[in-house]
Amino acid sequence: MKMKYNKYILFLILGLLGSTAYAQRDQQGFDREKYESARVAFITNRLDLKTEQAEKFWPIFNKYNEDKEKLMRNMSAINKESDGDVTEAKAKELINKRFTIQKEMLDLDKEFMNKVTSVLSHTQALKLGGANRDFVRRIYRMNQRGDQRDQN
Repeated sequence: MKMKYNKYILFLILGLLGSTAYAQRDQQGFDREKYESARVAFITNRLDLKTEQAEKFWPIFNKYNEDKEKLMRNMSAINKESDGDVTEAKAKELINKRFTIQKEMLDLDKEFMNKVTSVLSHTQALKLGGANRDFVRRIYRMNQRGDQRDQN
């Protein structure tokens, strides 16, 4: 019974945060703090993290996300650089830069998994990627529903 109650509260919080974040998006832009709070609640619940696990897990996860976002920004910069006409030499250079960043991402993923499996079970670590994707999908769907309501 307790698990059902927790899930109900979580979905209620996500719904409120999603609609609040959407409403504030038009006025003030993206509310990262509310997004991150909702993600913490969602993933903690989905992985059934114990308090001790969560205390160790979230700093590792946050550092990983920060590093991953930096690499993604670098990849985006390369993609922008490849727009339009580029010479063969420049194209070769950009391809090599992409491979370097992709290798860095793989290395980062491996390092993260080694660290996180010292805190979580391998089963929890495996479920993490799906839980994170599910959270992003839910937020996306909430925002799309808000867009549709605004258009009507």
